[in-house]
Amino acid sequence: MPLPPRWLRRVLLAPAVVLLAVVVVTTLPVWALVAAALSPLMPGRLRPLRLLWIGCVYLVWDAAALLALFGLWVGAGFGLRVRSPGFQRAHYVLAGWFLRVLFWQARWTLRLRIDVAGADPDTAQPGRPELVVCRHAGPGDSFILIHALVNWFRREPRIVLKESLQWDPAIDVLLNRLPNRFIAPASDEDRGAALLRQIGHLASGLDDDDAFVIFPEGGNFTPKRRLRAIARLRALGLERMALRAERLRHVLAPQPGGLLAALDAAPEAGVVFVAHTGLDRMLTVSDVWRELPMDKRIVMRFWSVPPEEIPADRQERIDWLFDWWARIDEWIAANRDGVAADPAA
Repeated sequence: MPLPPRWLRRVLLAPAVVLLAVVVVTTLPVWALVAAALSPLMPGRLRPLRLLWIGCVYLVWDAAALLALFGLWVGAGFGLRVRSPGFQRAHYVLAGWFLRVLFWQARWTLRLRIDVAGADPDTAQPGRPELVVCRHAGPGDSFILIHALVNWFRREPRIVLKESLQWDPAIDVLLNRLPNRFIAPASDEDRGAALLRQIGHLASGLDDDDAFVIFPEGGNFTPKRRLRAIARLRALGLERMALRAERLRHVLAPQPGGLLAALDAAPEAGVVFVAHTGLDRMLTVSDVWRELPMDKRIVMRFWSVPPEEIPADRQERIDWLFDWWARIDEWIAANRDGVAADPAA
């Protein structure tokens, strides 16, 4: 479904979410009684009640974020100063607070635990901008990574995201006020070149607490997408890359263009590769339903590469990215259930 224009999303979608949150909260006792009555009839521990609670929390979270963002917009002179440094920082602080609330609820309702291994952006090289290159798998991985960057490592992320995420009004409003880029798949060569220029522009001028975030796979891993990625490489005549992609079992073949554009735009930045596992098998709503309560340990693994170790030649950089993706694939294979087989790997 095509995304509505921004003005229409602001006029219709955002108020609708706030109104829906009010309706759901005021009728919550009725929904809770229904969910409680259904719980004994379904497998798992109180799955309908947990699902109801998760849905309500996220809806109220979205509505509260929209109201807070509206307050910031008014305070910024009805948007006139919303991109000034002070209000940009206020938006990052607001994002951090709302992400903390969301993950507090996730830990309580879903029984999730997030552990970090490796050289994260806070300890690898403090005071250096970083390009954060992350695998993409399952719902919530972007939230987890941004939560870690903002609240644990005190970074201000600039993110390259899929444009469909703008269907969520709070994400739409917040991230469009900060230096981020929502992108759609390029349909032709000219559009692809323009997209890479946008990514390069986003990665320009990073300061010491910035983190440029990109997901080179372009979407969540599924077996069908893996096969399509391999077929696309072959259609482009890139047989050697297709053969390397066939050896990857848990990740999609990375699309190097965006990372190459960012490397060219930010030669002073280091690169942090991020893998995570624990929610890999939860790709659909039915997967999430089946796993409730999740009782998962999510392991995030960071590898830091200083600028002087990044290859300079374009083809060498592509091979280097595929080498890292092979390493991430091996790490995921050893940690599929969220239990780190070898934290130092």
